[in-house]
Formats: sequence, structure tokens, C-alpha cells
Amino acid sequence: MRSNRGARRTRAGLSLAATLPLLAGALALAAPAAQADTGRATLSGTKPLWATGTADKGATANANKVNARVYLAGRDANGLAAYAKAVSDPSSASYGKYLSAKEAQARFGATKAQISEVTKWLESSGLTVTGTSQHYISVSGDVAAAEKAFGTQLHNYAKGAHTYRAPSGAATVPSSLDGAVLTVTGLDSAPHKADHQDELPPPDAVFRNAGPFSTYHGSNIAKTLPSAGGKKIPYAVKGYTGKQLRAAYGAGKATGKGVRVAITDAYASPTIAQDAEKYASKHGDARYGDGQLNQVLPSAYTKTEECGAAGWYGEETLDVEAVHAVAPKADITYVGAASCYDDDLLDSLSKVVDKHLADIVSNSWGDIEANQTPQLAAAYDQVFQLGAIEGIGFYFSSGDNGDEVANTGTKQVDTPANSAWVTAVGGTSLAVGKGDKYQWETGWGTLKANLSANGKSWTDYPGAYTSGAGGGTSKTVAQPFYQKGVVPSRLARANGGLNRVVPDISAIADPNTGFLVGQTQTLPDGSQAYDEYRIGGTSLAAPVIAGVQALAQQERGGRAIGFANPSIYDRSGSKVYHDVTDHPVKGELAVARVDFANSYDASEGLLTSVRSLGDDASLKAVRGYDDVTGVGSPAPGYVSSYRRH
Repeated sequence: MRSNRGARRTRAGLSLAATLPLLAGALALAAPAAQADTGRATLSGTKPLWATGTADKGATANANKVNARVYLAGRDANGLAAYAKAVSDPSSASYGKYLSAKEAQARFGATKAQISEVTKWLESSGLTVTGTSQHYISVSGDVAAAEKAFGTQLHNYAKGAHTYRAPSGAATVPSSLDGAVLTVTGLDSAPHKADHQDELPPPDAVFRNAGPFSTYHGSNIAKTLPSAGGKKIPYAVKGYTGKQLRAAYGAGKATGKGVRVAITDAYASPTIAQDAEKYASKHGDARYGDGQLNQVLPSAYTKTEECGAAGWYGEETLDVEAVHAVAPKADITYVGAASCYDDDLLDSLSKVVDKHLADIVSNSWGDIEANQTPQLAAAYDQVFQLGAIEGIGFYFSSGDNGDEVANTGTKQVDTPANSAWVTAVGGTSLAVGKGDKYQWETGWGTLKANLSANGKSWTDYPGAYTSGAGGGTSKTVAQPFYQKGVVPSRLARANGGLNRVVPDISAIADPNTGFLVGQTQTLPDGSQAYDEYRIGGTSLAAPVIAGVQALAQQERGGRAIGFANPSIYDRSGSKVYHDVTDHPVKGELAVARVDFANSYDASEGLLTSVRSLGDDASLKAVRGYDDVTGVGSPAPGYVSSYRRH
């Protein structure tokens, strides 16, 4: 789920550009289009869609400063996409033949000559090079220099209630650099940042759930509260723990030993080590071994107030504790970004790939697709493809606002989950019964009705929509090869042509059937102390699936699964998945929930409500593939099925 939407309403500061089309059966990056008449090559997608003639407020002053990144295409962008597809496809002869990070850079990275040529061009235009990496060259300078370098005028445009700078036409580069430059970011000044997807309270103020609770689904029936759907309903669980989740998703004896999982978010919790250790000790998870939990952090942080840095501490805590709960022996590396903006999040993802810090990467952040920019999508997909050829898989939460209509007024999916090169993780409501027995799952979607003043009925039952698993059909990403023949045509063609549908797989996300997390928070008296609360969202689903994938990788002898979508869809319709539907049992499903009015104690009263299960906006979980839960959630047999691949 998401809070802090002010921080990348990209889920953490990102703004992903439209993902690239599927060409000749392989996902390929679009190369700059040469323009023989001008001696320039166009960088498609670098003029934002909102920079229209009617929104144009005139030229940007020449003295204004521009900070930009010129991303390098490398030696063979199309070859990179083709190789990434081949090593990820179980039907390919190249399946699993991954390259090392050094081999990947040598085969597909930018050459020293390309970097030198691009640098000379930028400097000759009057821009100052402020940084160089194997992926990009960062520059700064005035508007006049940027206009000279990129062959387009910069104007001011109205976007909503704000005015931002943007190119009046697509950026171009000298035709001699055609194929060397992938794209440029930073020419427009609109914020591109991501939000983390969860309902976590800010860690600087304590949050607690009020009781009564169920210890497992259905263990405590709310006999004194009104019926819902013609029957008495149970209180929400206090929060599932690792033992229950491992049983629900068929962990068996696998522990993830020998597998490396990375987690990317913005910033870093200063108490993560002691919080994670205390949580594991309290709830029967294995203790962390020496070096099992590591952090890779930037030298400095930026935009801490704008991005709500403190709110990201809880996201890191949830992700780390959820991965460890499911895969207690897996090594975890947390890679924190310097801010919630795209460039910094891209840097974190690139660190994982460039140093091969892990084989499995959990990411619980993103934004709506409407905020995508094609140039950023190209930069992200390049990182995802480089990861794929190294045997690294990226798992992104699908969002917490269903079809996004209630949130944005427009039906759309989220990004980067919409990328054809990542595994999009949808969300479910999970019922684990007595003895840790899996009972059922629904697609996550919640309607909320409050208890009436006299306590005898629910007001406006079943109530208003509050949240649900993100999903639907992309407007910008072509249908990837692995979805053909599995995703129903009515979904793939929902926006016209054949497009990418989200999600791919799913796991527990509903905060009303959520996970118990432990975190140091600030108490009302100002002191700091460890406390626990129930949480959910697809921010939970992504690390749970990452943990399950760690178990599966251990089962295949430690051999990397890599980009998992081809193998995930290869198993579609089989018994290794729970085929999740909105109505797994007869009758309506709901739980009673009691919350503190002030979020931490009963001094200001209690708020009692009924929360429905399986009511996700216009999205429906049905038999077979659907746009709430994808192919389903892992069932017993999923983890062991990787032994054969």
C-alpha cells in the first residue's frame, strides 16, 4: 500500500517511463531515430505529454540552471534485450546461462570511447560534467547550454496548479552519437519521485492496533457486534507471523540458506538491526547470523523533508522482517537510496546489478502509470535487463489503490510494476486457520462501514471502498511474450492493442489479514521504544514473494532463478498455485476491526468497523489468470517445482 504519496508519487520518488515494446519476440530498447536532414538523432519520449501548446507559458530564462543525466545505451541495446529474454525463457537453449557482472559490462556496457565522445559533446555545448558512471554522465549548466546540447528549446508549462520547465520538442543528439546515448532525464523539472506502498504510520509517532483480535482467522467471533452478510464475523487477526506464512505458502523445510535477497527503498532505519533481531526472537524466527543482514547506503541523503524520510524507516522494517520470516536463513542486503527520486532509486538498483549484491530484489515502491516518462522507463528497463542476464530477478509491488479510479479519477496500473522486465506482485486477503492450516484467499479489496452510534448496526453497510491490490492493463507497455496464451484477451486488449497486464503473481497484502511487524517508534511521552502492529499492502506481498523465491532457489541447488516471469507463467493453471478468487467460500467475507481513535491508546475512544474481503474496485479475482492476483499465490509444491527447472 502507499503512504507518503508526496514523495515520488512514483512509489518512492520515481517516475518510470513507458516500458519498451516487444519486438520480434524480444523486449527491445528503442534506439534514437536518425534525422539525416539535420544531422541529429531524436531521443524519443523526452518531451513530456503534458508539455502541450495550450499549456505553454513561454521560454525559460537562459540563466536558469539545469541538472540532467545522459544515460548511455552501451554496446548493443537490442542484443541486451534479446539475451535477457533468452536466459530467462525455460524453452530457450540459453536458459540459465547467465553472465557475471563483469562479463555483462564487457559485452553490453558503454565503451570508454563512447563515454569519451559523449563527454566531449556535452562539454563543447557549455555543460559541466558533474559525474560519470558506467550507466550515465551527469551534467549541469544554464538553459542556453542545455538547449544547445539537446537541440530543443526549454519552455515553462502549466501542469495542474504548478508550472514546470520542459523541452518544447524531443531532445536530440548529434547523429555521430546515434546508438551511444539511450536517453536524457532532467530537462523537465516536474517532480519524479516514488512513494512506498504501505499503510505504515510514521515511525516518529507510535501506532498500535486495538483489540480484540483473532490469533488465527476465525478464532474470535465478534458475538456482541452486529452481523454482516447475515452472519457473525470474526475479529481481525493480531497479525500473522512467519510460521503461519511459511505454512500457507508451502515452505516445507526450505529456509533460503545460501540465497541472497536485496531490498531497495529510500533512506535507512537507524534501528533496523535491533528491531529485526528482537522481532525474530519474539516470534520464533531464526536468529540472524553474522553478516546475514547488511546495509549498503549512500554517503549522504537529500530531500529528506520532501520525501518524508522517517516514513521510509517502517517500509525497510516491514520488508526485512517479512523476507526473514519467510526465508529465515537467506542473506539480506538493504540498499538505501539517497532520496525518493528516480535518479537515486535507479542508483540503488544499479548497485545491486553492478556488484551482483543479490539474485532476488524486493521493491515496495512506485507510482501511477500516468506519471511515467518514456526516457525513465528506458533507463529502468536497461537496469532490469542487465539484471536478467546476470540471473537477477526484480519483484515490484503492484499498488494499493485497485484500478486507481478512486485515487486519480483514471483507470490505470502502477509503475515500475508495469515493466515487462519485472515481476509484479499483487495482493490477497489470507485466511490461515487453526494449526497454521491454509483456508483460503480472496483478491484484496476492502469496503469499510462503521459501527452506528447505538452499536446495533453498521452504517451504510457494506460501506465505501478504501484500498485494494493494484492491477489492470497498461496503456504504454506491449504484451510480453510470456503472457501470450495465459492472459485473457479481454484483459490484454482492454486499452486497444495487446498490452501488458498486471500483476503476475500474488501474496498476502490486506492489512485486515496482515503481518505483525516490530519497530522502534516514538511514544506519547517522547521516549523511543520497540512496539508492534499489524500491517499490510502490496508492500508486504512483494517481500513475501521474494522470500518464497529464495526458498525455491535453495530447492534448485542454489542456481539463480533470474527474471522469473517466463517460469511463473510456464506453471500457470497448475496445482503449484492457489487459484485465488473473490468468493472462495459461500457467503460474504468480512472481519471486525477495532482501532484506537488516537492511534495508540483508548484515552480518546475506540473506532469499530467492518471490513469486507474481496471487493477490489472494478478489478475481480476469478478462476484462472486475473488482474488482481495474476496466476495466483504459491501453493505447496510451488517451491519444490523449481527442482525440475
